[in-house]
Amino acid sequence: MIEMLTDPRSLITLISFLTFAGILWWTYVSHKPADFTQAEMIPFADGDIGQPAADSSDKETSHG
Repeated sequence: MIEMLTDPRSLITLISFLTFAGILWWTYVSHKPADFTQAEMIPFADGDIGQPAADSSDKETSHG
């Protein structure tokens, strides 16, 4: 009875590990470094993506 419980658990563990390894491979191997370079600059973009930046006169000069 115990052997029946351990084999499916081992199989599920193996499938989970292979899925995790596949996700890592897909993320880091199949993408180009240029994709990451472009994505890492998104937080520093002025305004919305695809929208022209606002004039400097519209910017807030002080906080508070």
